Amino acid sequence: MRSKILSVATLVCIAAAGGASDGAGATDPASPPSASSGHRDWVGTWATALTTASPFDTGRSLSGFEDESIRMVVQTSIGGALVRIRLSNVYGDRDLTIGHATVARPATPSAPDLDPRTVKQLSFRGRPTVTVPAGKEVVSDPVPMLVQPLSQLAVTIYLPHATGPTSWHWFSRQTAFVYDGDHAADPGGNGATMTLEHFYFLAGVELPDDHRADGAVVVLGDSISDGPFLTLNANQRCPDFLAQRISRKRHGGRELGVLNLALSGNAAAHDGDEVGLPELGPSGLNRLDEHVFAQPGVRTVIVELGLNDIFQHDDGPEAIIAGLQQIATDLRQRGMRVLLGTMVPATGDASWTPVREATRQAVNQYVRTTRDADGVVDLDLALRDPANPARLNPAFDRGDHVHPNELGNMAIAEIVPLSRL
Repeated sequence: MRSKILSVATLVCIAAAGGASDGAGATDPASPPSASSGHRDWVGTWATALTTASPFDTGRSLSGFEDESIRMVVQTSIGGALVRIRLSNVYGDRDLTIGHATVARPATPSAPDLDPRTVKQLSFRGRPTVTVPAGKEVVSDPVPMLVQPLSQLAVTIYLPHATGPTSWHWFSRQTAFVYDGDHAADPGGNGATMTLEHFYFLAGVELPDDHRADGAVVVLGDSISDGPFLTLNANQRCPDFLAQRISRKRHGGRELGVLNLALSGNAAAHDGDEVGLPELGPSGLNRLDEHVFAQPGVRTVIVELGLNDIFQHDDGPEAIIAGLQQIATDLRQRGMRVLLGTMVPATGDASWTPVREATRQAVNQYVRTTRDADGVVDLDLALRDPANPARLNPAFDRGDHVHPNELGNMAIAEIVPLSRL
């Protein structure tokens, strides 16, 4: 059964997981996160969806780390002059101690070496260490740092005590570097004991929502947006290309953050636990509180889900439409604009059937015509083969007839209606 699920994860993501601080900089473990710090509003420039550890200990996600440092590189969407980091122990089973943490610019893209002139020590309520209770998050105090749009930052955290199960993101497509001992302030990148391809404990990077910022758009999706098969360290996901497009179109104007909260294998209405893979995350509906509402400054959410409800659960159109309707309703009730994405073609995959194709077509028809949302991102139109609309355009097919390659991800970004964001 597990091998069948994993082939499905190859289909939509592999057949493809909060907030802010109070004025002191770190969230009060006894209080829910808020979206502002003091009188200053914040907005995300990068974020990822964290989930429960893999029961198979993939990437040491279950066994965790002890007396080790992890250096993770992230790609920003917008820029600013102050930065703060959000760290999460939402899925831990014990207190998490951050013994030392820094943020810096990599000396070269995606490399572990840091520009020593940019290394900034992070603090939490003025202290260099912080304990994050299980189920909670913290936000660092802001540090002055010139962050350029579409640039990279390296966050290094030192974990002095056994972490136990981590809060992690399975498919980062970005190298993480692990070191023995405290290397948080070491600009040199040599000496890593291992490299991994996941994010650990790092949930977001946030900047002041100043006069140049115009909030953020969230992509709530599955492997189509998570990009588990794209080139490592190349930032070729469709949300990456969307951030580039927005930056081009708004050059000299107001900036709009792009936050990729996609999870490979994620479904609209089913939790990963249902197929024995909790690392696929809660359903899109069940992760709104943690992954979307916790983000500061969100204006619009692009919902790109549904294909795994077919691949993993054989849901019919009524069930998928009901899940998308509820997601859209919950988002709009919180004052967020909602764009629904159509499902990409999947004919050519060995498990795809005429019944599944009929379901996809019915859901896509709903997405294109419904008033439950504020607009459409027509991935199907962007990616389908004009000669055979039930199949991916060969120019956009990475080879499994479901997931788009780099050109396909660019095509998705180009079809997003910027006026709706």
